[in-house]
Amino acid sequence: MNRIDLHMHSNHSADGEFTVHDILNRCRELEMRTIAITDHNSVAGVAEAVSFGNQLGIEVIPGIEIDCVFQSLNLHLLGYYVDYHTKGFKVLEEDLYTQEMDAFPTMIRNLGEIGIKADAHEILNKAEGKAPCGELIAEVLLNKADSWENRLLRPYLKGGPRSDMPYLNFYLDFFAQGKIAYVPMQYMSLKSAIQLVKNSGGVPVIAHPGNNLKHSPELIDSILAEGVMGIEVFSNYHMPHTSDYFLQKAKEHRVLITCGSDFHGKNKPLIQIGDCNCSLDEADLIDVLRHLNTR
Repeated sequence: MNRIDLHMHSNHSADGEFTVHDILNRCRELEMRTIAITDHNSVAGVAEAVSFGNQLGIEVIPGIEIDCVFQSLNLHLLGYYVDYHTKGFKVLEEDLYTQEMDAFPTMIRNLGEIGIKADAHEILNKAEGKAPCGELIAEVLLNKADSWENRLLRPYLKGGPRSDMPYLNFYLDFFAQGKIAYVPMQYMSLKSAIQLVKNSGGVPVIAHPGNNLKHSPELIDSILAEGVMGIEVFSNYHMPHTSDYFLQKAKEHRVLITCGSDFHGKNKPLIQIGDCNCSLDEADLIDVLRHLNTR
């Protein structure tokens, strides 16, 4: 386990489980040194995280993870050392919240058309004001007493082939880009996301490219040409050969190398804080952080 984890989500992300305080307390137990809470399209928890981190003696890097698009492919861009007071981040959060709420009825209708009936009101109540994401829909459906009666749900129930991370796998199988219940969103372009991060004084880093670029890893060259300043080389999603590939690309392009677990809690139960599969030692990571903070 690393003592540095630069990619985690609190409940300020629609699919995050734990509060900022819960995460920081857990980080203290794990003797974490430096972290970043990078909520989806939101910096709402950053001030609290920085303040509480100072009390606990944990360095908290102000961060965000932005949904964006490049060549019709949905990507995630991390921003580090951002000025979380920047107005553009609030505009981003409000815009995507509106889009997600507008998309929800279509998500439910799309599931219904393939034989998965979901109660929209029940899911909205469970969301408690947050946008109801695919993982939440899965949680509600899979915890019903009669869920086993639907053959489409059985793979995600205990003992099924997709039951290791059932909520995430349900999302990936039905709501991810190109899947049958997918509802397109109007994400900003990668270039615009990069500019938003840079305008806030931050450093843009492409998140888990081995996950998003699994069918076309060579796109990393074009992505870096857009102005991305770093690669999340070490990720829970990356096998050693994947990390090696992106490590070489980072060195080739002379960009920063970062690591992150993408911790969410119950939606990704196999991923824990510090699970970054990082082969760099702590001294090397600290050197990376020093460069991040001075770019």
